[in-house]
Amino acid sequence: MPKVLISDNLSPAAVDVFQERGVEVDVRTGLNEDQLCEIIGDYDGLAVRSATKVTPKVLEAARNLKVIGRAGIGVDNINVGEATAKGIVVMNTPFGNSVTTAEHAIAMMMALARQLPAADRSTRASKWEKSRFMGMELTGKVLGLVGCGNIGSIVAERAQGLKMRVIAFDPFLGNERAESLGVEKVELDQLLQRADVISLHTPLTDQTKNLLSAEAIARTKKGVRIVNCARGGLVDETALFDAIKDGHVAGAALDVFGQEPAKDNPLFELEDVVVTPHLGAATTEAQEKVALQVAEQMAAYLVSGAVVNALNMASVTAEEAPKLKPYMSLAKQLGSFAGQLTETGLKGVTITYAGEAARLNTKPLTATILQGLLTPLLASVNMVNAPLVARERNIGVTTVHQDQIEGYQTLVRLAVETERGERSVAGTLFQARRPRMVEVRGISVEAELGPHMLFVRNEDKPGFIGALGNIMGDAGINIATFHVGRTAPGDEAIALVEVDQEVPEEILDAICKLPHTMQCKSLEF
Repeated sequence: MPKVLISDNLSPAAVDVFQERGVEVDVRTGLNEDQLCEIIGDYDGLAVRSATKVTPKVLEAARNLKVIGRAGIGVDNINVGEATAKGIVVMNTPFGNSVTTAEHAIAMMMALARQLPAADRSTRASKWEKSRFMGMELTGKVLGLVGCGNIGSIVAERAQGLKMRVIAFDPFLGNERAESLGVEKVELDQLLQRADVISLHTPLTDQTKNLLSAEAIARTKKGVRIVNCARGGLVDETALFDAIKDGHVAGAALDVFGQEPAKDNPLFELEDVVVTPHLGAATTEAQEKVALQVAEQMAAYLVSGAVVNALNMASVTAEEAPKLKPYMSLAKQLGSFAGQLTETGLKGVTITYAGEAARLNTKPLTATILQGLLTPLLASVNMVNAPLVARERNIGVTTVHQDQIEGYQTLVRLAVETERGERSVAGTLFQARRPRMVEVRGISVEAELGPHMLFVRNEDKPGFIGALGNIMGDAGINIATFHVGRTAPGDEAIALVEVDQEVPEEILDAICKLPHTMQCKSLEF
C-alpha cells in the first residue's frame, strides 16, 4: 500500500480521499528540515502547502519518494529541478484557488483605490477625516494585467464588470484567446505606459524576478497603482518604496513579499500601501478544493499511474492510463532493446508513432522510450528525469506522427543515431495488448520479447543456425522461441532467441566467435 505524508495544514477531507483510494496517510505538521529528513524515507508521497520547504537535503533523504503534491499553485518551496533529477513527480493544483485569488486581487485593488485600510484606522481613532481620503474611481480606468492565465483571466472578467478597460501582457496569450476575453494584448512597455492600475499574475522565475524593477517602474504612468497577489520577488520592493515616497507611484496593494513571513518590511511604514499576509488562496472554499484536488491527483498517480497537473512530466488522465498501458510496455521494450545494443555515444533519437499510436498522448510514451534507452547506460533514470537527462547530454529527440502505415494498424519505431551510424527498431501490439517486435535494423522479424533474450546478427550462410543451436544445447540452455529475419539471401540476418535463463558470458563468447557472426549480445527485459 502506498504511503503519503501530509506535512502542512490541509483540510481533513484530504485524508479521507487518500484512505478511500487505498493510500496510507500520516499527518505530521510543523516539522523542521532535520525532522522531515528523518522520516521522509518511509514515504512514497509528500503533500505540502507553502510552509514545508522541500530542499535538496530533504530530497536526498527521500529514498522512496515518487510524488510531491502542492495544494496550491506556486512551488517556490519545492526544488523542482532537484526533484526532477531524482525522478520525483511534482504536481500542483492550478485551478483550485483561481477564483479566490482573483477575487482577492480585485478586493485589494478597490481597497487601494479608496484607501480603505487607512480610512478604517482613522475612523476607529475617532478622527472622522472625511476630506482626507479622496479616492479614485475605477470605472473607465485602464487595468494592466501582467499575466493572463487562469487567475489573470478571471481578474479581467471581474474588472470588465467594473467597467474598466483591460490590457494584458502575456507571451503565451494568443490573439484568439485575448479576443474572447475582451482584453487588448500589448507589449510590456506599452502596458507600463498606459495602465492606471497594474496587477501581477505571473509565476516567479529567473525571467520574471524583479519584473517591476526601478527602470520598469520609472516607465509607468505617474500616479499608477500596483497590485501584487501573485509572488513576492516580482516587484523590486526597494524601488517601489522609493517610487511611492517620491510620488511617482500613488500606492501599492501587496499580498506577497520577497521575504515571508514579512514582519519587518519598510513598505509597512507607508500609508499608501495596503498589505495582507499572503491571503490570496485563504478561503474555506479554496482550501477545501486544493486539498481534495492534490489528494485525488497523488492517489491516482500512486495507485493507477495517472498523471495530472505535473510540472515535470507529461500528464496522463485516468481515462488515458489503461489505453496507454500496453503502449508503455512496448515503449519500454523498444527503448531497452536499443539501449542494450548501444555501445557508443548517443547523438540523436527519432521516434515515429504511426496509425493508432499517433492518435494517443505520446509524451509519456516518449519519456518511457528514453527511460528504456538510457537505463543501460546511466543509473537512476526514469520517465520523469529521462527527457532532462537526454537534454543535459545533448541528445536530440525528435518525434514524428503518421496517420497511417502500410501493413499495421499501429506501430512505434525508434531510430537511434550513434557515433557509428543509425539503426532502428520497431514494434506493434498483438491482439491490441501484447508488445511485439516487427523490425530490427530494417530487417522484418516477428518476436515477443521474454525476460532473457539472445540477439545475434550474422551473415546469412548455411549451417549458422545449426551451429548456434549446438552451442546452446551443449551448454544446457533451453530455447523457448527462435525468430529470424534477413535482408536478402546470403546477406545480413538477425536472430532473436528467447531462452529460459541468462546466457553465461563464456557461451556468449563462443557464439560471438562462430564464423559469420557480426554481433551477439545477451538482453534482459
